[in-house]
Amino acid sequence: MPLKGTVRMSDNAIGIFDSGLGGLTAVKELIKVLPHENIIYFGDTARVPYGNKSRRTIIRYAEQDADFLLSRGVKMIIAACGTVSSVAVNLKDELPVPFTGVVAPTALAAANATKSGRIGVIGTSATVNSGSYKNALLRLDSSFSVFQQDCPLFVSLVENSFISPDDDIVKLVVERYLHSLKEQHIDTLILGCTHFPIIAEAISDYLEGKVTLIDSGRETALFAAGILEEHKLLNRSTEPGACRYYVSDTVEDFRRTAEIFLGKNVGSEVSHINLEHAFVH
Repeated sequence: MPLKGTVRMSDNAIGIFDSGLGGLTAVKELIKVLPHENIIYFGDTARVPYGNKSRRTIIRYAEQDADFLLSRGVKMIIAACGTVSSVAVNLKDELPVPFTGVVAPTALAAANATKSGRIGVIGTSATVNSGSYKNALLRLDSSFSVFQQDCPLFVSLVENSFISPDDDIVKLVVERYLHSLKEQHIDTLILGCTHFPIIAEAISDYLEGKVTLIDSGRETALFAAGILEEHKLLNRSTEPGACRYYVSDTVEDFRRTAEIFLGKNVGSEVSHINLEHAFVH
């Protein structure tokens, strides 16, 4: 059934937020899945990373990020952040529009992909410590064997443009983090942070191409499309959708790194938001 008060809301944008740049992988996938949708992205680049913050702080930041998107009239909110999705689990109940994080759709995709039932999960420290992916997987099938590893340096690698699978630094960090998972003979690996698909090739190379990688951005985009369809909120326009980007730190740094994630120049589509003026908390 359509939500109350959603008449003509279908033209409104989808709101996506992340602690920094990683959510752009979800934006890229959403453009592929729903090319006619308008998108507003907020990257809280002034306060990244969220993964090493306290639970209370992460929840407060997530509420502020969602408030900003709501102020722009979005029809749906996606928390394209594994940390927020894992920690701010009650955010969905507080919002007047449909919401999804990345955990549920990604866990479901991994459960459908595995053949051996041996699944690895990598993410930020906060994501792994929350056990969100592990718990979601075990709810789907209690016989799964789930192995977790936090990989905090992966975010720094990506945001500093260390992404080549041939880079010695990238290979060294990948080996350092994934060695224990490789020894567990997993057949499926959840990339539990939206930064991680950027170095998926390096991860796959280390795992000798024998492990199915589950991209949380891709799975979340597909899941979001289903929610919009369910609530009759899909944009029926035949024109390409527009994207607008907002960041809480320097626009220049975002523009430069966004090209890595999106494969295109975002130019004048990026604006800076002053946190003190944008948030009232």
